[in-house]
Amino acid sequence: MAPQSTLTPVSKSAPRRSTRIAPLEPGDELTRDEFEKRYEAMPNVKKAELIEGIVHMPSPVRWMQHAVPHAELLGWLVYYRTYTPGVHAGDNGSLRLDMENEPQADAALIIDPASGGQVQMSADDFIVGAPEFVAEVSSSTASIDMNRKLRVYRRNQAREYLVWRVLDLAVDWFVWRGGEFQLLSPDAEGIVRSEAFPGLWLDPKALVEGEMPRVLEVLQRGIASEEHQQFVERLRRPD
Repeated sequence: MAPQSTLTPVSKSAPRRSTRIAPLEPGDELTRDEFEKRYEAMPNVKKAELIEGIVHMPSPVRWMQHAVPHAELLGWLVYYRTYTPGVHAGDNGSLRLDMENEPQADAALIIDPASGGQVQMSADDFIVGAPEFVAEVSSSTASIDMNRKLRVYRRNQAREYLVWRVLDLAVDWFVWRGGEFQLLSPDAEGIVRSEAFPGLWLDPKALVEGEMPRVLEVLQRGIASEEHQQFVERLRRPD
C-alpha cells in the first residue's frame, strides 16, 4: 500500500485576496479616495494631508511654536463667528479641494451654503471646495504653506489665505483677485481688514506679540462697524 501523504492538498480555487488596508506613510503618492480610505483606517493618526497627490504627516506639535498660536488664531475667528450668524469657524477640518488635494487646515471660516457660501457639505460631513477663508500656523511647515499649499488654495479659489509664520513673527494675508493671490495691506493704524468677511479686522503685530486684548479690541471695532452690520443683513437674505 502506498504511504499516505501528510501534505495539505493545494486548493485549485482562486487565491484569497488580503483585506488589509495599507497604512499611510509620508511621501505616499495617492488618489484622494485611497488617501481617505487609509486615513480612516488609522484612528491613531491625528493629522495627515494630501497635497498635490503626496501624503504629508506633520511632526509632533510644539507648544509655543504651534499649539498656543493656533489657539489664539482660532479664538479670534470664533469671536468673529459668534457675532456673525451664517458664518462657521472650524479647526483642523479636512477639505476636499480636488482629486489630488485634501489638506487639513489649521483653521477656516466658511459662509453657510444656505447663506450663499461657496462650499458644499458632503453627505459624510466633509467640506467640498475651498472655504472663503483658510489659515495655517506655520513653523516647521512654513515652506510648504507658503509655496505648495498656497498654489493649491489659489488654484481652488479660496478667497483669502492667512499664514502665520511663527518663527518669523509675521502674518501674510492673501486675497484672491483675478486668479492670483495678492497681499492685503494694513491701513495707517496697522490694521488689516478682510474683504471676504467684512468686520474681520486684525492687528498682525499684536497677534504675533501675543497681545490678545489688543487683537480682540480691534476685532470688536470691526464687528461694530457699518460694513459688518450690512454683511450680516446680506447673510440673512442671500440672493
